[in-house]
Amino acid sequence: MTPAGSVRETIEHLLRVDPSAKPKIYGAVLESSEIFSLNYWLELSLSAGIATLGLVQDSPAVVIGAMLISPLMGPILAAGLALAAADLYLGLKSLLNLIVSILGALAISAAIVSILPFHAATSEILARTRPNLLDLGIALFSGFAGALIVVRGGSGGGVTALPGVAVAVALMPPLCTMGFGVGAGWQGPIIGGAGLLFFTNLAAIIASAFVVFWILRMDSRDVREEIDRLVLERAHHDVLYQVFQATGLSGSFGIIGKLRWRIAMLLVALGLVFVPLTKALFQLRQEVQARTAVRNIVRQLIPADEVVFQEPLIRPDLVRVRLVVTGEVETARIREAETELARLAGRKAEINVRRVTGDDELRTLREALLKPVGPPPREDLDSLRVEIRGRVEGPLFEVWPHRSASLKQFFVRLASDLMILRVDYEADQDLDEAVRETVLRSVQTRLGVSDLTVELINVKPAEVPAAKPGARRRD
Repeated sequence: MTPAGSVRETIEHLLRVDPSAKPKIYGAVLESSEIFSLNYWLELSLSAGIATLGLVQDSPAVVIGAMLISPLMGPILAAGLALAAADLYLGLKSLLNLIVSILGALAISAAIVSILPFHAATSEILARTRPNLLDLGIALFSGFAGALIVVRGGSGGGVTALPGVAVAVALMPPLCTMGFGVGAGWQGPIIGGAGLLFFTNLAAIIASAFVVFWILRMDSRDVREEIDRLVLERAHHDVLYQVFQATGLSGSFGIIGKLRWRIAMLLVALGLVFVPLTKALFQLRQEVQARTAVRNIVRQLIPADEVVFQEPLIRPDLVRVRLVVTGEVETARIREAETELARLAGRKAEINVRRVTGDDELRTLREALLKPVGPPPREDLDSLRVEIRGRVEGPLFEVWPHRSASLKQFFVRLASDLMILRVDYEADQDLDEAVRETVLRSVQTRLGVSDLTVELINVKPAEVPAAKPGARRRD
């Protein structure tokens, strides 16, 4: 016996794997990759439907339920066993099952999404579009766990009933996230990100399952003889096996099935996902560093109790921070903070500070309003314009959804029988009617006018017209 064989036998003994149970393990894995099983397709369809609706509803509990139902671990572990045992028949069977299962789950998910009245990407969906190297590690450990559960379970153990592994690796949610991207109008970033996560899980589980099955000698001669006998017993009703024998592929596996070529295939598959995952992890590290720098800079720039609103925007080439504060901040200090933030974040930095009225100023204003009022001064058009702008600006800024849209500028037009307020903003999606009604009610109350019309215009940066008299531009 070679040293490698002795080590494998020792590990097999330490794990208390019964050699006589290996053919039963193979049979259970073979059955889990059966493509013509009604139970398998029912589980796959239900899992895809539950996962899709859970993702759309942003419900982690529902998504976890779909993970537990998903039967995809069966054919994936079968692919790992096929590579370990040099079994072309099981390999082709599991590969065909995986291809059809992936296409079926994608079709079900895309069909469900296409009939929904909305296609908003929830946090559960977006969480599966940015995989990194950590996801590869999770999938590798999950594959080891799944394969160990199978080989120690013997004839029982349930190849497809691996709840802990299923939840950890999450095969169905990224697949259904791809379906969401297809059904929502072929959204490339969602399809690409979720696809990378799914195929990372797929390659990692197959690789780790291969290692476990090979170490536990599922390719030994006595096991192969029992496996061949088991396959022959089922061959009379297995269409795929009959096609496999008729084409003569079985005789070629001695050439393409050498251990070094099987290992090379796995290394190539892992290498293809390793590069983009490493890049994504590096980007994540830079983003975390930038957000940490933003928190530190803002803390140094102004006391926390004077910060009303803080919105950092992290891009590969820019860090932009929008602040709404109640205290005064000198322009020179803002420029210094931008320079320091650019140094810490390693990219261009912008800090936009907007000051609003604080409690002390409101108290002073209230006291001033209680004082006797003298005769009103004669008003001209300039003073009226300034007054209208001030009375519109406050309530508009208070109710504006800064997280969803960037308010650029506003215009006030006076007609013979009504007042028109036009608000230009920049956002990925148009604001809904509820926002317009909120702005309308707030400005109506502050101005004391009933005949007011509010127009919300979503513009691109290059489309924002120059500010006219009576308008206030916001950045």
